[in-house]
Amino acid sequence: MSNHAHLLASSKIFDLSGTLRDFKKFTSKKIIEAVIKNEHESRKEWMLEIFKRAGNENSRNNDYQFWRQDNQPKECYSPPFTVQKLNYIHNNPVEAGIVDKPEEYLYSSARDYHHQNNCGLLKIAFI
Repeated sequence: MSNHAHLLASSKIFDLSGTLRDFKKFTSKKIIEAVIKNEHESRKEWMLEIFKRAGNENSRNNDYQFWRQDNQPKECYSPPFTVQKLNYIHNNPVEAGIVDKPEEYLYSSARDYHHQNNCGLLKIAFI
């Protein structure tokens, strides 16, 4: 989605809050860096201003802030509940009117589930 992300994850190394914290820290640095270094990014000035303002409003932040501080975690306590959440994630771009079918959304794992030989942009670990 253009203004948020859904993630279905598990972790063997950390608790999920630590994993999410590290994910947000790593990706925010990479995204901000990509915006700054891209000389063809026409939205650079106003995006960096928004990220800078959000960073200044957060006492736990030194500079830019890309991700919001809050999350809406849901524990996937059973296979049926996990499938329900996966279907919700896959149907999100359909509900938003971006695509007609979940597997048409370029940034969705629905492509991996719908087409056996068609992979999305990220490698999916089926557990």
